[in-house]
Amino acid sequence: MQSLHEIYKIGRGPSSSHTMGPERAIKIMKWRSPAADKFKVTLYGSLALTGKGHGTDTVIYETAKPADCEVLFDCLTPCPVHPNTMDVEAYKGGKLIDKARIYSVGGGTVNFEGEHAEKYEKYADDTIYPLNSFAKISQYCASKNMRIWQYAVECEGEEILTFLAEVWERMKQTIHEGLTVNGILPGELGTKRRAQLIYNQRHIDESAQTKENRLVSAYAFATSEQNASGGIIVTAPTCGSCGVLPAVLYYMQEMRKFSDEQIVHALATAGIVGNIIKKNASISGAECGCQAEIGSACSMAAAGLAELFEMGLGQIEYAAEVAMEHHLGLTCDPIGGLVQIPCIERNAVAAMRAINALSLANFLADTRKIRFDLIVKTMYNTGKDLNNSYRETSSGGLAKFYHPKNKKQ
Repeated sequence: MQSLHEIYKIGRGPSSSHTMGPERAIKIMKWRSPAADKFKVTLYGSLALTGKGHGTDTVIYETAKPADCEVLFDCLTPCPVHPNTMDVEAYKGGKLIDKARIYSVGGGTVNFEGEHAEKYEKYADDTIYPLNSFAKISQYCASKNMRIWQYAVECEGEEILTFLAEVWERMKQTIHEGLTVNGILPGELGTKRRAQLIYNQRHIDESAQTKENRLVSAYAFATSEQNASGGIIVTAPTCGSCGVLPAVLYYMQEMRKFSDEQIVHALATAGIVGNIIKKNASISGAECGCQAEIGSACSMAAAGLAELFEMGLGQIEYAAEVAMEHHLGLTCDPIGGLVQIPCIERNAVAAMRAINALSLANFLADTRKIRFDLIVKTMYNTGKDLNNSYRETSSGGLAKFYHPKNKKQ
């Protein structure tokens, strides 16, 4: 498996696969061909179908500067390898000097056809983690009497903890920024920001459970709304699902006073879970539906919470498994190709579900029948079975039946 740097990327939203990935692809092409004065980019599959809503063409134009750039949307050509496919051609004085077929595979990671990812991505070496399943990692950790976050340190060195501390600071900053802004998110939907309202508007007879739901939702909304507005966020594991993990960790730190060091350990454990999903299935909504994004984020959050409470390996596995199991089949149907409806609310719902998974793990882990590796395999198979209209094409589900006509929500 690759480094946790490939799971947690700090960058601008709204989409890791549709904006961060193409941005990275153009940067690499400019590095490969510094003399190029023009780029021609052809987008296929989900990149073509929802690229306008995600701002894919905009980020490509901006990244290509000062070179000229032409972006074409091909919505008809099949994508047999990955639905987020793009061809990039580099020209000098009208002559083709370089070209590449590139896949934006989720989480801001790009693969160049016929080339190893680590050629361009410093942390993309697939052998950094020699074990690729939860069963093997759990067995190894048990034999060494170590926790999962310690396995991350063993594979990546102490530097990974320094990096995760930076990730945590960015996550907190994004929440703070999201809670201080009002107004309308960009795009035709006219979606109102609601994080500040949720945070401040207490229920007249608020129970402890209601307060927990309200605050967790506020933090998830704050992060997701920053993402939707093109703000700086951390993929966890993607932009569209970036609000789940920071929401639950921030809430627990605020309410139970966990230290930053404990949060960093939770991030490491959550990252390993996300890594397992990315290696053996997918974190791309265009490939496997929203279960691959929100479901993965919920599994990461549940595992991170279990680490915070120093649960055993079996309980961590159960929390991650049950979090994913009950997102199976979740479709990716963003209205207008925007990462707003239903994406923002889904982050809040998944954050609350991660806390529920933690509670179940506390009581039921020793009775589990389904292993985490099996649920990951099931998710991938389910995603492949989903109709294409439910895999980030904005052609099915809510995206098909809701027509905003610029009405404010």
